[in-house]
Amino acid sequence: MKALIETIVSALVDYPEDVQVTERDDDGRTVYSLSVNKADMGKVIGKQGRIAKAIRTVVYAAGSSQHKKIYLEISE
Repeated sequence: MKALIETIVSALVDYPEDVQVTERDDDGRTVYSLSVNKADMGKVIGKQGRIAKAIRTVVYAAGSSQHKKIYLEISE
């Protein structure tokens, strides 16, 4: 799942080397925290959050096939 997020986001940003995804487990759910360069934050979020929502949709769909609750946080 971590590789999926990195692959999607790296294709969108100008600084793919700054893309970092960390994983942690909280109360039976997996939380992925995505960190990108400040200059790329707008590209990851998109207008009115559309790109962020699309990334989350893909990640949640991939997680549902594994019967896991997955959340994606986007931070600077």
